[in-house]
Amino acid sequence: MGVVINGRFLTQQLTGVQRFAFELSKRLILINRSIKLLTPNVPLNESYSELSTDYVVKQGYLNGQFWEQLYLPLASRNKLLLNLANTAPLFKRYQIVTVHDLAFLRYPECFSASFAKWYSFLIPRIVKNSLRVLTVSHFSREEIVNFLGVSPERITVIYNAVSEKFFYDPCVEKENIVLAVGSLDPRKNLLRLIDAFKKLNLHDYTLFIVGQQSKIFRNSKLEALIRNLSNVKITGYLTDEELVKLYQRAKLFIYPSVYEGFGLPPLEAMACGTPVIVSNVASLPEVCGDAAYYINPFSVDDIANGIRCVLEDDVLQKELISKGLKRVKRFTWENSVKKLVSVIEELGY
Repeated sequence: MGVVINGRFLTQQLTGVQRFAFELSKRLILINRSIKLLTPNVPLNESYSELSTDYVVKQGYLNGQFWEQLYLPLASRNKLLLNLANTAPLFKRYQIVTVHDLAFLRYPECFSASFAKWYSFLIPRIVKNSLRVLTVSHFSREEIVNFLGVSPERITVIYNAVSEKFFYDPCVEKENIVLAVGSLDPRKNLLRLIDAFKKLNLHDYTLFIVGQQSKIFRNSKLEALIRNLSNVKITGYLTDEELVKLYQRAKLFIYPSVYEGFGLPPLEAMACGTPVIVSNVASLPEVCGDAAYYINPFSVDDIANGIRCVLEDDVLQKELISKGLKRVKRFTWENSVKKLVSVIEELGY
């Protein structure tokens, strides 16, 4: 039996979950060049152009969930199927499943009704039937144990890491930018962030929100809220190259999310030499350690106070930058793929 990867994520836009799948897949292939990514027979997202098509096998006449549930089990028969992007076939025993978080259970009101119902049906079943479960933090591991009843011994934590594209350039001059990055998902808590920013009357600063609305999330109503705010901008989706430049220019990065399985943007900001403010909940303290300023995400006043404290304290900014650059070195894709290889070998593949 060999190993194949569920490559459905290659048809999707490159965001947090897909980045985890992509970075591990391309490194796993370098270790074992017999491994292939199975994908629907449709064009792949251009974000993955650096992946050689020699390792991609397009098959079938279906797409999306139908391809994953109906065709992929047949295409991967007699193989170990590696699923790195949350979803997986229901009727496949020999597989590894990755669950990034349980937001669909913990905050179902943030998602469309159809998405929340589908995930609530799918995830518990694929987790139960899989040989091993992967997740991205010890926080998420505890969530899976407590809410899905999975034995801790069946769960392996494999951290996210930061792409080498995100780097610190001391020659780039900081600008009066407060930056937030993430999908326009109610769970990201952007409404409270905007209220906090308005409360501070920072007329010399611009709040940039990088992200876009997805059909899986309930409407966050952000567009209506900022319609008359000239210093709040929603950029939409940015490429990595565009995002790096914005991280480097920002004087402050803030991530007030109320629930995360990992939370990659704070590490990206640290890698680019930007002071970071994050919520004091979920996985974020585990990920950010002592390299971030923590706020209560449920308090507009506390969010505003955090922004003000960091912006007004040059010494604190330098301290957070220094600690952030050190912190991000703890997370590498090389270490993560080694853990993944160990899991595969433990299963006898």
